[in-house]
Amino acid sequence: MQDLPITQQPIAIASTLPRKSRQARVVWRNNVVTVGGDAPVRVQSMTNTDTVDAVETAIQVRQLAQAGSEMVRITVNTPEAAAAVPYIREQLDRMGEYVPLVGDFHYNGHRLLTEYPACAEALSKYRINPGNVGKGDKKDKQFGQMIEAAARYDKAVRIGVNWGSLDQELMARLMDENSRRAQPWDTRQVMFEALISSAVDSARLAESMGLNGDNIILSCKVSGVQDLISVYRALAQRCDYALHLGLTEAGMGTKGTVASAAALSVLLQEGIGDTIRVSLTPQPGEARTQEVVVASEILQALGLRIFVPSVTACPGCGRTTSTTFQELAKQIDDYLRGQMPLWRMKYPGVEAMKVAVMGCIVNGPGESKHANIGISLPGTGEAPAAPVYIDGEKALTLRGERIAEEFQALVENYVARTYGATAAAPA
Repeated sequence: MQDLPITQQPIAIASTLPRKSRQARVVWRNNVVTVGGDAPVRVQSMTNTDTVDAVETAIQVRQLAQAGSEMVRITVNTPEAAAAVPYIREQLDRMGEYVPLVGDFHYNGHRLLTEYPACAEALSKYRINPGNVGKGDKKDKQFGQMIEAAARYDKAVRIGVNWGSLDQELMARLMDENSRRAQPWDTRQVMFEALISSAVDSARLAESMGLNGDNIILSCKVSGVQDLISVYRALAQRCDYALHLGLTEAGMGTKGTVASAAALSVLLQEGIGDTIRVSLTPQPGEARTQEVVVASEILQALGLRIFVPSVTACPGCGRTTSTTFQELAKQIDDYLRGQMPLWRMKYPGVEAMKVAVMGCIVNGPGESKHANIGISLPGTGEAPAAPVYIDGEKALTLRGERIAEEFQALVENYVARTYGATAAAPA
């Protein structure tokens, strides 16, 4: 049989387009988190506790950090909150948790950073919203006070513009200018320009006031997916500052998760974005750490970062009427996530491990062979046996009522044997 001629070009392998941004440093003690430049895209989150309660806030900060947040933002809105910040930092240090803290300032940040120097020093980064620093003649002065504190203590600053609190004086001026155009822009385009101008102009003003430009990170947050993509594409062309991505007020549950993933993935695939936050409204009873899990999953799904071992599991069909594979997949996934705070230090490289928990013979053996360790559970009408594959080879078959417990033990042994040796090897 004659071979058919190959007429197509090789299929291109997807990759991100590099955007070279400046590199900022967010530091506390020996924990240096680089943002931008050649650094990986960082995950950030924010507490929802009352900052005045230093203990409760420190506990939630630690939970977020252990879930994978590399910086945690806290609200600093009152003198009492500013006074609590050094104690929050102290509590975290006592727990051995050196995650950098970001102070979120609105309206009175100039006073709080000036009157509470211990707060200014304990924070690793300040978030300043140009729309909320003051009006008229007071605006530049109060902005300058915050920048002065950042420069004095060598802190990073995120200049974070949000369309819900946009500088109304700037917006009014741009609308007035737009009305005189021969072909006026629509209102949304003017709003986009106001967002970008507010961020970039504020950053340049901060540099003129003495802040190192490498310590500046910008964000322009909106709540619409297509709007966010449009704004950040334009922002990335207008400056080389590191950029923080986030869909503001993304919403709750699947709506917030899907919207954030849709917006952030497009931009990250284009090489735009140096830090991200997924601003989920927690569902009743849901842990605050869910936003960190979603952010990490977005980066891991795109192949930009690896945070936790991945669990491949089939969705189920008429061949998989048993719920055993669903329960085992969740049990293994929860177990792996729960172990990661310890495993990161004890078993280097374990985050790249792949586990498969499959529900029938159709794809079960094949997916299990592709994983580091996998199990193919019996589907409808199949023999009550579950072959286990380790590094592509069938290792054994599990039977009986304790398949789940026995497979988890095999995973534990695989981790210790495979990644423990790496940790113990001489440098």
